[in-house]
Amino acid sequence: MDTTVNKNVYNQQMRLRWQKDGVTFWTMVQQKDGVRKYVKGNAKTKKTEPIFNKEKIAAAMAPFMLPGAPQSALNFTQADFDFENKTATVEMNGKWYKVNLNNYHADTTAALEGLQRRPGRGNNRWDRDKATWLSPDKKWLVIAKDNNISLQNTNTDEIFSVTKDGNKDSTYGSVSWSTDSRYFIANRIHRVEEEKVYRIMTSMPGTTRGQLVSQPYAQPGDDNTSYEPYVFSVENRQPVKIKIPVIDFNGSPRVSWDRENAHFYVEKPDRGHQRYRVFKVNAKSGEASTLLDEKTNTFIYLNRVFTQYLPETNEILWSSEKDGYRHIYLINTNTAACVPVTKGNWVVKDIDSVDVKKRELWFSASGKNPGEDPYNVHNYRIGFDGRNLLELTPAKGNHQVVFSPDKKYYTDSYSEVNVPPVHELRRSSDGAKLMDLGKADISYLVENHLRPPVPFVAKGRDGITDIYGVACFPSLLDSTKAYPIIENIYAGPQDAFVPKNFLAHSEMQSMAELGFIVVQIDGMGTANRSKAFHDVCWQNLADAGLPDRILWMKSLAQTYPFVDTSRVGVYGTSAGGQNSLGALLFHPEFYKAAVSSCGCHDNRVDKQWWNEQWMGYPVGPHYAAQSNVTNASKLQGNLLLIVGENDSNVPPESTYRVADELIKSNKNFDFIAIPGLGHSDGGVFGRHKKRDFFVKNLLNVLPPEWNKL
Repeated sequence: MDTTVNKNVYNQQMRLRWQKDGVTFWTMVQQKDGVRKYVKGNAKTKKTEPIFNKEKIAAAMAPFMLPGAPQSALNFTQADFDFENKTATVEMNGKWYKVNLNNYHADTTAALEGLQRRPGRGNNRWDRDKATWLSPDKKWLVIAKDNNISLQNTNTDEIFSVTKDGNKDSTYGSVSWSTDSRYFIANRIHRVEEEKVYRIMTSMPGTTRGQLVSQPYAQPGDDNTSYEPYVFSVENRQPVKIKIPVIDFNGSPRVSWDRENAHFYVEKPDRGHQRYRVFKVNAKSGEASTLLDEKTNTFIYLNRVFTQYLPETNEILWSSEKDGYRHIYLINTNTAACVPVTKGNWVVKDIDSVDVKKRELWFSASGKNPGEDPYNVHNYRIGFDGRNLLELTPAKGNHQVVFSPDKKYYTDSYSEVNVPPVHELRRSSDGAKLMDLGKADISYLVENHLRPPVPFVAKGRDGITDIYGVACFPSLLDSTKAYPIIENIYAGPQDAFVPKNFLAHSEMQSMAELGFIVVQIDGMGTANRSKAFHDVCWQNLADAGLPDRILWMKSLAQTYPFVDTSRVGVYGTSAGGQNSLGALLFHPEFYKAAVSSCGCHDNRVDKQWWNEQWMGYPVGPHYAAQSNVTNASKLQGNLLLIVGENDSNVPPESTYRVADELIKSNKNFDFIAIPGLGHSDGGVFGRHKKRDFFVKNLLNVLPPEWNKL
C-alpha cells in the first residue's frame, strides 16, 4: 500500500536543470494521468512554457513503443534538451533517442555521457594502503616501501632515502604535502589490527555446512592505530618530529597549511570525545602552539565539528556548541581571537558554502523562527562579522534549497509532515520570490480518505521543554472506541528522527489501519536542539528519552480520549532495537509489548566509533549497568526479538546474548533468526510477524492462520 499511495502523489519534489546562460532552465512536472509534462522556464522573464507538444512527441515515439501502449507509457527516465538547436535527447525503457523538435522526427542515439548513472565514489579517508604521494608541482614523489619512505625526483628519477627506522610495528606513511611543494608531512604509524567478529551463514546455496564469515570490527575499549606526525623539507630531507601529543584516535590527522606555507595546523580530537584541539605548527622547527582547545564535561559531537581554513586571511571558520547551541565562530590564526559569526538559541545545521571574497557564509539552521516547530530547517546568509543576516526561506515549514550553478537563483521546496510541498524559484541576492513552480498534488489522498500524520507537542520530564512527535490515526477512526498505541522508536543521539517533510504514506500509517495509534517522538537525548537537550544521552543511552515519550503519549491521550495508554507497544531497529527492549525492561509499568530488531543491546558489543561518542571512554561500569543483556531478567511484557544472521553492522551475538539471559531467567519471549539477512527490521517476513505480534498482544485478536490461506 505504501508504494501505491506514494506513486499517486505527484510533484513532491521539483528539480530544475539549468542551462549555460544561467537564466534558462527546464523541469519535469508529473500529471495525474501519469504523463510527465516537460516545462521550459526563464528566471528573468518569470515565465514558463511547455518544451514540446505532447501529442506530437507521442506520435514521434510511437514506433519505439509497444503497439497500443497508452500515452502514460511515454515515460522518460532521463532527458536533456538543447533549446538552441531544438532537440530532445531522452531515455525510455533503457534505450536513448533524439527527437528533432522542429519536425518531431525521432531516432535512436547514444546515451548522453553527462547523464549516465555513475557508481558511488569511494571515501579517501579509508584509503589506508596508498603508497605514493605526488607533490602539487609534480616534481617530487614520496614513496612508502618496506615500512619507510623515500623521496624521488620525478625529473631525474633520483631517489633519496628519508627514513630508515621504520619496521612492521611502526611504519611510515599517510603523507600530505604543503601547497608550495617545499614540505611534506609523514606519519609514523603504530598499526593495531582490529580484532574480528564472526557470523555463520547457515543457508548458502550449494553448501552442506555453515559458512564462517569474519570482519575487522573495533569495539569500545579496543586499542587503536596511532600516528606520530613528522615534517620533512624537500631541501634537507631530515625528519623533524612535530611536538604535539600522539594522535591515537579518529585515524590519520587532518593537516592544513597557511598562505606562506610557514605554518600548518593539525586537528586532534581526544578519544572519549571530551576535548578537541587545533595546533599551529612551525614547519621548520616542528614547534607547536595550541590555537584552539575546547573541553566539555559531556561530549563533543565529532561528526558535526566544522572547520574551514581560510589561508588568505589567516582565519578559520569553526563550529562549536560552547554557548549551548551549535554555532559558527571565526578564529584569527595569528592572535587566536575567536568571535561568533552566528549566535542565539537556535542551531546551525549545515554549511552550504563559504564565499571568501564577499566574506559571507551560506548555511541552514533550525529553531530560529518563533512559533514554528524548532526542527524545521530554514536557509540563511550572513557576513563573517555576524551582520546582514538574510533569511532565504521565509515561509513556515521544513525547507530544502537547491542553488543554480552560479548561485544567483535557488529553488525553495518546503512542506510540513501534514502540509504538502510547495516549490518556488527565488533570487539569491535578496531572497525575493520570482515565480511559483508548483505544488504537490495530493488529490489521491483526499479521494481515498487517507489521513496525513498529526503533529503533536507535549511537555517533557522537566515540565518546560517541548517534545515533538507525530501520530498516525486509522483512516476509518471511530472516536467512540479505544485504540492501543504503538511507538516507532529510534533514540540514536546522532540525529532527530520524527519526519518533518510531508509524509504521504508510511509503514506507521499502514500499521495504524490495523486498529492502532502509531506514534513517533523525539525525546531528550536526541540531536538538533540545545546542547543541554542532547546531553541527556551522555553515558545514559538506556534513558532513550523514555520519560519524555511516556509523558507525550499520556498528553496525547488527554487530547484524544480514544488513545488507550493501558495498551502500549513499541518497535525499533538497531539503536531502536535497543530502545524498544529497553522500554520493556526499564518502564514495564507503561510499555507492554515490544518488537526489537537487530538491536545493539549491549554497547560494549557494538561498534567503537558510535558507542564511545555517547557512552565515553574508558569503558566503565555504566556500560554494563545500561545493557539490555545485564537487565534481561527484568522482562515483564511480551517480546519478539528479530535478528539477521548476516548483520555486519551490529554483531548478531548482541541479540543472542539477550536471548541467552532471558532463557537463563526462565522468561517467555518470541525469537526469529532470519538466514542470510543483514542489518534490517526483518524484511517482509519480519514486518509480517511484527504486525501479527501486535495484533495478538495489543488487540487480543488471533492473527489469521496464514499457512491455511
